[in-house]
Amino acid sequence: MKTMSAREAKNGFGLMIDTARASPVLVEKHGRGVVVVMAVEEYERLKDIEAGGTQQRSGIGSARL
Repeated sequence: MKTMSAREAKNGFGLMIDTARASPVLVEKHGRGVVVVMAVEEYERLKDIEAGGTQQRSGIGSARL
């Protein structure tokens, strides 16, 4: 898993997104992991596993934050 500081993630947001589409990215603040950024497909796969493999796709890619 690639690691980036919060500053690197902020200044290179596009790069972080491109990197996270291939493999999760751990973002650190003051040397401690605070968030993991990952592709929506990987997130949906993990949620499906958590739900026992029977949950249908929720359309998370179209959700508004």
